[in-house]
Amino acid sequence: MIPAMPATAATARQASVTALRFGRAASMGALAALILFAGVWGSWGTAQHVMLTKGRERGTVKVTRCDGGTCSGPFTPQSEGAKARTRVEIEKSVAVRKGETYDVVLKPGTGDALRCGPAGILYAWLPLGGALLLASVVVAGGMRLMRVAWVLGLTGAGLLTAAFAAVR
Repeated sequence: MIPAMPATAATARQASVTALRFGRAASMGALAALILFAGVWGSWGTAQHVMLTKGRERGTVKVTRCDGGTCSGPFTPQSEGAKARTRVEIEKSVAVRKGETYDVVLKPGTGDALRCGPAGILYAWLPLGGALLLASVVVAGGMRLMRVAWVLGLTGAGLLTAAFAAVR
């Protein structure tokens, strides 16, 4: 037979277990929040130009050349105040092919073009999609909140899938 613990020892043990559970949940919650913040921060640098296009130069670029990590081509303006340019650069990715024409917005004060429209918006938010997937693992494993983890994971997977489908 196991001897019974005194009431004070059992209470102290229960308090320490509760404190450890709270500490784990708080630290994993902070980590998940940090991951999501990093995803938003990584996306916002591009997304702000793509989503808030009022007052920015909008138009099209016909990709004529690709070297290394960038492609370039002539810019044809479509918004008021935009001027034609013989060469702007757009990041080379799976979303940009030589010979194709894309709707773009120019970063202010540069010759850098970013895809706009639904494909550009989804592509800009890809870092957030990855952060949602990673945060779902932290929430499921560290905080034991399975429903929240599923929502985060499915949202991230949906964002990545939508971006993949839109840029094709």
